[in-house]
Amino acid sequence: MFCPSVRRAIAALALVPALALLASPSPSSAAFIDLPPIDRIVRYQPKLPLQVFTADGVELAQFGAERRDYVPLSRTPKLLQDAVLAIEDTRFREHSGVDAKGMARAALAMLTGGRKQGASTITQQLVRTMLLTRELTVERKAKEIWLAFKVEEALSKDRILEIYLNEIFLGQRAYGFAAAAQTYFGKPMDKLSIAETAMLAGLPQNPYYANPVANFERAVARQRLVLQRMREVGVINDAQLAAARAEQLVIRPPGQRSVDAAHVAEMARRAVVDRFGESAYSSGLRVYTSLRAADQRAAHAAVQRGVLAQDRRQPWRGPEAHEDLPTGDGPELERAAAEALKDIRDDDLLRSAIVLSASAKEVRAQLASGEAVRISDEGLKWAQPGLSPKAKDTLKIRRGSVLRLVQTGNTWAVSQWPETEAALVALDTHTGRVRALVGGFDFTRQPFNHVTQGWRQPGSTIKPLLYSAALEERVMPATLVDDLPFTAPNGWTPGNAGGNSAGGPITLREALARSSNLVSVRVLQHTGTQRARDWLGRFGLDVAKQPDNLTLALGTGQVTPLQMARAYAAMANGGWLVDPVVVEKITDAQGKTLFEAPPPVAQTDDNRALPARNAYVMSSLLNDVTRTGTAARVQATLKRPDLYGKTGTTNDVLDAWFAGYQPGLAAVVWLGHDQPRSLGDHESGGRLALPIWTDYMAAALKGVPVASVPDAPPGLARAGDDWLYSEWANGGAVASLSDGGGTAYAGPPTLIDAIRDLFKP
Repeated sequence: MFCPSVRRAIAALALVPALALLASPSPSSAAFIDLPPIDRIVRYQPKLPLQVFTADGVELAQFGAERRDYVPLSRTPKLLQDAVLAIEDTRFREHSGVDAKGMARAALAMLTGGRKQGASTITQQLVRTMLLTRELTVERKAKEIWLAFKVEEALSKDRILEIYLNEIFLGQRAYGFAAAAQTYFGKPMDKLSIAETAMLAGLPQNPYYANPVANFERAVARQRLVLQRMREVGVINDAQLAAARAEQLVIRPPGQRSVDAAHVAEMARRAVVDRFGESAYSSGLRVYTSLRAADQRAAHAAVQRGVLAQDRRQPWRGPEAHEDLPTGDGPELERAAAEALKDIRDDDLLRSAIVLSASAKEVRAQLASGEAVRISDEGLKWAQPGLSPKAKDTLKIRRGSVLRLVQTGNTWAVSQWPETEAALVALDTHTGRVRALVGGFDFTRQPFNHVTQGWRQPGSTIKPLLYSAALEERVMPATLVDDLPFTAPNGWTPGNAGGNSAGGPITLREALARSSNLVSVRVLQHTGTQRARDWLGRFGLDVAKQPDNLTLALGTGQVTPLQMARAYAAMANGGWLVDPVVVEKITDAQGKTLFEAPPPVAQTDDNRALPARNAYVMSSLLNDVTRTGTAARVQATLKRPDLYGKTGTTNDVLDAWFAGYQPGLAAVVWLGHDQPRSLGDHESGGRLALPIWTDYMAAALKGVPVASVPDAPPGLARAGDDWLYSEWANGGAVASLSDGGGTAYAGPPTLIDAIRDLFKP
């Protein structure tokens, strides 16, 4: 090994041939060097990531190895340009690609043992970054100098600076200063303060070692050096220097997004790659979705709150892990705690923490960010089984236990990753444009999109669709149907939730509000399972996934939340089936449209899925569900009458649903486990899904005027206090589904069929 003085001499001598080149730069001087072409710089095409946006322009995600947002020099703040030049290349506007004074000074510093100084101009850095390796050899340095001359001959100073500011790597996968401004500070370049600008300007020298996410202290030290250089060259004055030094910088946490829509971003990514191939990751394509930022934020927050509320009703499952910590307190413990948490993913809501001390009354813990917190009183209530001296090892909370904490105001509470999954989708009832979509509780832990891929039993949310079919079979809202025990010919004996029944006949309207299973089975038996299945196809459901037997009345088929949202939208909009749209438009890096979703199909009487009067009556029935029925909390909570919907709970509470709408917006919520198991003995769609739906709708409908009830369409009449198809208004043959007994509806099939055919409107 060479001693330090010898190594410095060797490094300095490596600059001598480069300095010789400067004395007489001519083509023959580099004839012996195998130079790469400079086309990549002269004809610069940045590798721009695939970006995904909401309809109102908020970025959801970027895909690709490099984060970059290309910004022309004319739109790059002068302050940032001057800061970069001050620290990286003060004589940039004066030299021809290489700064001879700077190189001589660097060589002298190396020989004399002084502080290592940078000798590369911005042009040289650009050449090295884009065309050469970073190894320090005589040949590489000579190539770098000669190529710098060639680039300066081919391009203007402004163009070179523009490429540099957009191409240089600045840590955290950020390439260029526009991307770095968003990565580190969450803002565009023109919103950066002097202090923030200086910190970014200090990154090119060593973006791994001194970026503010990896090491804030080193980043601040580099920033102070940049600020001093900015003052020395006159970019800022003394007052600005003092203010910048005093400013407390806030660094954006890694991966933080202003709108959480990872499942939608993945849908967009797949759509673009399927259409354009792998080049989509580097050609700067932009995908504009139909999502609205405010709606998506509200949907994501509602799902998280609802799932965590359900999880808190389950038993404490114990810490995530246990790590060994040194005895005592102080800096050594703090460092050890940080090391133990470094490979555990932190989360904006469920913060990762390691326990420093634990008792039944108080737990001290350190967050992944290094912050020390205390949890007591209500914050420990859920985890008390783990704080008992007799706690099982799997449940016990002790020094070194890794936990999840949630913060409400200034109070911390013990939490845990929920085992329940959930989904929410909301769409415009007239256009089909998806306004919010949450495919699961956390995309990183479970990327499966439950909105589009989750085939689950719909439970009682299927009943309105079956009742819609029954309307065409002479069953009207006031039709009396027995709510009595039922035995099918094969011995099947369904029952109502909780085992209760009315003990006699009730109207179809009351049956839907109560969610009577016994009535639904009789209504389906009257309609006929095949006719009902065909009718479900009008709502966009997959008929092949619906059983051809009476269990269909209880929602034992298979649907996705998106299908149910589409079905309920058809009742909301007067009978038209809309096509859900998520990807609205795809453009190239220059803004040229490459794809645009077709406009919604014009709604005419010729393309209705449901008769107008059918949709109108169903809305009337569903309004009662949210006013007096199993979802009465909806209207009571939101204080508006223009809400419609239906709860749904499957056997053993494997699935919990709420599907509903306001006339312009349909939304569906589902909760369950990926491997189906009970959500809890006392849970239901009304207790689990309904609060999430209400929470979301409270935000989505804020400022939206209450919709008035439209006039009844042709073909309807009033009979008593309810609606009736006009042809049955004067003693027509409305079906009777009440025989006062507990057997199946017993009309002869051939006679029933003949009557149906005779009176079908």
